Order: sequence, then structure tokens, then C-alpha cells
Amino acid sequence: MRSRRSAREDLRLAVECLPRRTRVAMLEGVRSNDIIVGAYVDRKGGVCPMLAAHRCGGRTDFLAFAHAWDRFTHAKRARLATEREIAVLVSYLEASLLDEDVRGADDLRGAIRDHQAAARIRREDEARRVGLAWLRRDRDADAVLEQLEDVARDVERELV
Repeated sequence: MRSRRSAREDLRLAVECLPRRTRVAMLEGVRSNDIIVGAYVDRKGGVCPMLAAHRCGGRTDFLAFAHAWDRFTHAKRARLATEREIAVLVSYLEASLLDEDVRGADDLRGAIRDHQAAARIRREDEARRVGLAWLRRDRDADAVLEQLEDVARDVERELV
């Protein structure tokens, strides 16, 4: 039987899946808004963490985060998030950003370098395989276009 992840682990994973820009915006939004659980907004001006992020420039819609947040907070109805709940969210956001800063830059540079090398090899292989035939294909295409234009002129003459 498979064990279920804890609500805390689900929230941590959901935070790590958010784009970096959204995590930065959420961190700013959590610090500058009244954060609630169990709803998107409340009548007193409280907002969920995703809306707080959205208002701070993190334009992401990530339903898994909302589910993880509500599960973590045991939300039954809309209410203000406790200091502990907010502290846990802030710590997960900060940890994910720090972890990405420490190791992420090298991973991204390496991935870009690998992709560029693979694309260069693919283009070189294609150039060797095609050779100069592409020049002839352009001339053939021009000839076909001229024929189509002739046919179009003939049809036009018949209609007039």
C-alpha cells in the first residue's frame, strides 16, 4: 500500500513547482497582504497567496498550489491564516529561491549549452545531407509559381 504524502510535503512540492517569478511575487504579496485560507478573497480584504502573488506580478494560475495550501491549513471556511501557517509558507518560498540560486544557475546554463550544441549538430547534419539541392528546389518552386500564375491568368480571362 502506498503511503500518502503529508500536507506539509504537498505544500513544499507545490511551492517548488511554481515559476521563480511567481515565488518571488508570492513572497512579496504574503508580506504585504492579509493572507487567508479557504477562499480566494474575503470581505475584509484578505487574499489567498496566489492572488497576492498575482497582484505583485506573478501571473500564474496553479490549482495544485491552492489545493495544497487549503489541505495544509485544514481550511473548512474562509479565515485569516495563522502566523505559523504564513511562517511555513514564507520559509518554503525562501528555501526554494535560495536553493535555486545556489544550484539552479549552473543547471540552467548547462541545459542551454547542451541544447545549443544539439541544435548545432542537427543543423550541420542536415546541411551535409541536403548539400546544395536546396538551391535547385527554389528554382523549381519559382517555376511552379509561374505556372500557377499562368493558370490563374487563363482562368481570369475566361471569366471576363
